[in-house]
Amino acid sequence: MKIDFLKDESSNVFNGPIIFTPQIFSDNRGYFFETWNKNKFNSLINLEVEFVQDNESYSREGTLRGLHYQLNPYCQGKLIRVVKGEIYDVIVDLRKESKTFTKWAGIKINSDIKNQLWIPNGFAHGFLTLSKEAIVGYRVTNFWAKDFERTLYWKDPDINISWPIKEKNFIPKLSAKDQQGNIFKELFEKGDLF
Repeated sequence: MKIDFLKDESSNVFNGPIIFTPQIFSDNRGYFFETWNKNKFNSLINLEVEFVQDNESYSREGTLRGLHYQLNPYCQGKLIRVVKGEIYDVIVDLRKESKTFTKWAGIKINSDIKNQLWIPNGFAHGFLTLSKEAIVGYRVTNFWAKDFERTLYWKDPDINISWPIKEKNFIPKLSAKDQQGNIFKELFEKGDLF
């Protein structure tokens, strides 16, 4: 298994998030690889992580989900993988004591490479569907708690995410919740960070 680290637009390495690319064993019958191994995973991230739920979403091209996170005591670590298709996955560091606080990073995750992204507590997360359709699976370390969930607006002017959008006036397919996401200044003023 190969691991890499995410960097912000200034090449600062994020502390915590890790990209995993598995070793794939292929032959004329098809392929095999481990999608997750508790011992290897915990050893590589140097933490004892327990996942409590697996989720899966189906999205059509141009769908943007996020940027979501949950506050303490229901914050979630997530392990993201794409079962079918390709997404542009984005994280935003909301940990006030972090050197990459308010910085973002993006990575393409797809079902051909089979790469995965570990996102620890303290990050907002979202993705844009790049392929005609995508099935995204992710494991979480805590259960969903509606009253503790927050949404950072996908087009926040202070965070300034550079989404891989080709059309100048492109508007992604968004849920009502994501259309009404809060800008960073509002979340900061409310103390809805880590």
